[in-house]
Amino acid sequence: MRAVVLNCTLKPSPEPSNTDALARVVVDALVGHGVEVSTVRLADHHLPPGVASDLGDGDDWPAIRARILDAEILVVATPTWVGHPSSYAQRALERMDAMISETDDDGRPVAYNRVAGVVVTGNEDGAHHVVSEVAGALVDIGFTIAPQGWTYWNRGPGPGPSYAETDEGHDWSASTGRAMAQNLVGVARALAAAPLGPPAS
Repeated sequence: MRAVVLNCTLKPSPEPSNTDALARVVVDALVGHGVEVSTVRLADHHLPPGVASDLGDGDDWPAIRARILDAEILVVATPTWVGHPSSYAQRALERMDAMISETDDDGRPVAYNRVAGVVVTGNEDGAHHVVSEVAGALVDIGFTIAPQGWTYWNRGPGPGPSYAETDEGHDWSASTGRAMAQNLVGVARALAAAPLGPPAS
């Protein structure tokens, strides 16, 4: 089983990423369940705006899309900015919009029979809103969202330290992340055993 994590931090490599730090908790748990995991930091790639799967020369999205469709599990990991997912998370969702009308050989939307989850960090509040925005979009695209398929770390209202700058709340975020990984794998195995068919007409 394979999983791909889209790290939607605004920071290009090799800058430290709080989002990556929390996502690694989920990655380690997935690996513990025998999942092969790869991570894509979207800030390292050229992703033109649009709602098509391929926007031509210089577009890095087609290769990322191929990795998503080669995996059974997708994790979108995003920081919170002004109460919303990052611009890279929104860009990824806009590019995945094309998947709604793309079908496999059996007539199913290409995202069907794939499970997705969400990781959120931020030294402000709003994590539940961000989870809802991202998960809602992924459902529209065709992914299955696992029960409690998310974890987050929020400092709370007002300014304060970021995830990597404090140990506050890490135990809860880590245990929730491990539960998330377990549920992602469980749902992915269920979909493999009993795949969804094409939408009824």
